[in-house]
Amino acid sequence: MRWRAAMSIRILRTLIAVADHGTFSAAADAVFVTHAAVSQQMRALEAEWQVAVFDRSKRTPELTPIGRALLAKAREVVRAYDDIVPSVLGDDGLKGEFSLGAVPTSLTGLVPFATAMLKTKCPELHVGLFPGLSIPLIHQVERNALDGALISKPDMLPVGLIWHPIASEELVLICSEQITDDDPIRILNENPFIRFTRDAVVGSIIEKWLLSNNITANDNMELAGLEAIYSMVLAGLGVSIVPEACVRIANPPPLRRIPLSLKDAPMRHLGLVQRKDSTKNRVFSEIAQAMERAVEVGTFSPETIVRIV
Repeated sequence: MRWRAAMSIRILRTLIAVADHGTFSAAADAVFVTHAAVSQQMRALEAEWQVAVFDRSKRTPELTPIGRALLAKAREVVRAYDDIVPSVLGDDGLKGEFSLGAVPTSLTGLVPFATAMLKTKCPELHVGLFPGLSIPLIHQVERNALDGALISKPDMLPVGLIWHPIASEELVLICSEQITDDDPIRILNENPFIRFTRDAVVGSIIEKWLLSNNITANDNMELAGLEAIYSMVLAGLGVSIVPEACVRIANPPPLRRIPLSLKDAPMRHLGLVQRKDSTKNRVFSEIAQAMERAVEVGTFSPETIVRIV
């Protein structure tokens, strides 16, 4: 019976992987089995449940209406199985694995600084970091593929998630030191614009600000990573708008940072999200506290780490 239960959980994980990755081949890579094993497991599942989970008349596997309903229940079962030990340990469960998604803009300052502090306090806790844009990360937390995520707050959050604010970052214009003008609108009108990707929440905030100020940006390129944007601006290839990091790195690139407005400047709000039914509340709380402490210190460097931790 124990062997059969373990096998059933494994098959349910495979079903979830097929739904999340779209094909049997991609699911096979995700759960570390062969394509044939995935197909065999899904046929065994259909035989055991005596229902058609997939519409096999399609070129790629597509869940039937019954299959979609069963998938939702499968996610609940796997989540409950994974949470058995953490739920028993309760607030003392500061060990094991915690999968944390994080927007790329946080990976050079806030996230490594906070993680270093957390590891000192909770040496038996391993935080796995998974970079991504805010909206995909939200979906991964919803599906329980991630335990939590540090994201830019979108206009709306799904009902089943909890939001914990961490920091607010002002958006600023960055340009090379060769540009001496202090008027951000004039600078934007007269120089090529290196756009922060509009697939990101912060990119959409920037786009709204440009539109509200009737600025038609002379787009030169569109990038997702801060390091790449800094390099392009440093090379004199254009100007950009980026968040002013809540945790600064030591020796930042020598770029001018110009406020977009003396009042009512656009902001992006960073925060942690987790599922309301998560059993890892203590770990989540410790991660949030570490991030808040990192923001309070404000600068990330080897010297700071030694002093703080």
